[in-house]
Amino acid sequence: MTELLSFSVLVVITIGLTEVCKKAFKMPKRFIPLTALILGLVINLIAGGITGLGLLTGIGIGLSAVGLFDVSKITIIGK
Repeated sequence: MTELLSFSVLVVITIGLTEVCKKAFKMPKRFIPLTALILGLVINLIAGGITGLGLLTGIGIGLSAVGLFDVSKITIIGK
């Protein structure tokens, strides 16, 4: 349970830092997923150390952050 909680906290932190980078550096939208992936890796490696599982978890954090952000923008019109 603790791993799931820490994973979700790191996803939220990654979303926030990606938004900060997007606004601070005026990044084009096409670089946002790559930025989230890199931030997820870096944040997880700082939090959990450099291991094979840490790399995979960091990739999962970055991809989850991008997916969660994209899902929040989807609206269903007319249904």
